[in-house]
Amino acid sequence: MELVRVLVVEDFLPFRRIICSLLRKSTELQVISEASDGLEAVQKAEELQPNLILLDVGLPTLNGIEVARRIRKLSPQSKILFVSQESAAELVQEALRIGALGYIIKTHVGMELLAAVEAVRQGRLFIGSGLPDKTFIDSADALVSKGEEQTHFVQFYADEDFWRDSVREFLCTALSEGKSVIVCATGLHVTALQESMQAHQIDVQGLEKNRRYITLDANETLLKFMDSDLPNQRKFASLLGSMIHEAEMAAIANNNRVTIVGEMVAVLWAEAKFDATIRLEQLWNDLARTHSFDLLCAYPAHGFQGEQRAQQYAAICAQHSATIPV
Repeated sequence: MELVRVLVVEDFLPFRRIICSLLRKSTELQVISEASDGLEAVQKAEELQPNLILLDVGLPTLNGIEVARRIRKLSPQSKILFVSQESAAELVQEALRIGALGYIIKTHVGMELLAAVEAVRQGRLFIGSGLPDKTFIDSADALVSKGEEQTHFVQFYADEDFWRDSVREFLCTALSEGKSVIVCATGLHVTALQESMQAHQIDVQGLEKNRRYITLDANETLLKFMDSDLPNQRKFASLLGSMIHEAEMAAIANNNRVTIVGEMVAVLWAEAKFDATIRLEQLWNDLARTHSFDLLCAYPAHGFQGEQRAQQYAAICAQHSATIPV
């Protein structure tokens, strides 16, 4: 097994030691060097060509954003994960625009660091909790607009209003581009989202009539393809595949791409059917091989508690191409 070679860039020694200690919990990660200022970080990145660089923003001699710009030229294969106390949406967006794949806040490293590292090393986006709502919306739009392959987001939320508002913006962007949307959520969320869209002058009834806005009850839909405690692949592919095909035909965008919001996985997770949840996420990824869609899964954050929460959290993140925590 080839180790992931990591360069840690942090000027505060006690916190740098905390990061290195967390990284050493994984047998797949190797901290090959540390740096305490910006110029040193650039020099070591060019010399060592690490697989992964953990980078602070507030560094002496050269700030982290400028460090990232230079590293992208001198060590283009190095993946960058920002670990910083700075949380301004504009700063985070600039970090991602430069080419970083992840950004987390220092106060959340205990819960998020290893999950973020795993996502970034696989080339997936990871946006940490504690960042402004706008960060999610802008990052989602940027990823979906690439249109190169299916984007499978996961959103962890603690606030019902945030779920409603972020999902509404996600769907409104898709509709404005001529795409069709499918909402497979709990009954309360379907109603709340529909009322919110109507309040923002979206003609939901007209879109439903044209089949560009399709709603499904998550609990009722699950009953149609679950066999005992696991989803049946054939039933799932037939049911959701035909629904996506219908939405594809109704789209007015040139590529017929469909945008989906799903909560069936959250329903299974709430019932402690963890194996079924992971399997359903995998079935969504399988379905993306034959249908063109972007999928946002939503999980309430209170469902991840106890001693196993970090492992459970990482297992869910691993099934997605982009992670936006609470």
